[in-house]
Amino acid sequence: MLPLLLLLPFFAAAQTHRADGFSGLPPGATVAIMPLDIELFEISAGGVIEPRADWTAVAADHLRAGLRARHRNAKELAADDAMAEVLRLHRAVSQAVLAHHFGPRKLPSKQGRLEWSLGPDVAPLRESSGADFALFTWIRDTYASGARKALGLGLGGGVQSAHASLVDLKSGEVVWFNRLRRLSGDLRETEPAAETLEALLADYPQ
Repeated sequence: MLPLLLLLPFFAAAQTHRADGFSGLPPGATVAIMPLDIELFEISAGGVIEPRADWTAVAADHLRAGLRARHRNAKELAADDAMAEVLRLHRAVSQAVLAHHFGPRKLPSKQGRLEWSLGPDVAPLRESSGADFALFTWIRDTYASGARKALGLGLGGGVQSAHASLVDLKSGEVVWFNRLRRLSGDLRETEPAAETLEALLADYPQ
């Protein structure tokens, strides 16, 4: 079964939101790069969607290299049990952002404003990393198998869905959020993966 976001309507371009009053990173601010939440899938000739651990590992290597190059002074955090809890929390909050800012269920009380928070649960992350902000990334991508392409069904693959968010570790507030959804891109190759990362981090605060 496809993840929830793969069932939402298609958008060709990235869509960015910033919290009110947030114009960019303060001078000297440090960013922690959170472990990637990424998974790649293959669509078989019969339309069955299966995860591909080998593709996911390659794509993760490409994206981590790109994030390191872009954030030379950032601290890259490793996945552990405590980190998994924060990632689950972020996933829940980001799903709410996607549903209420990009889906049909708009919240009148927010009036389109990016007003979401991970709350005090991020405080230990700030203490352990020493960072002021944390960058979270969530990526899912699908590709048609060779057999599917041979049947002339290749257009059924290539769905790339991703979002990234920047969280203030002092307040837990999501201060920047970008969504990317399109029918192009290939995270399994170095240069296309770099292009996807650039698109995902469009309008990234400096």
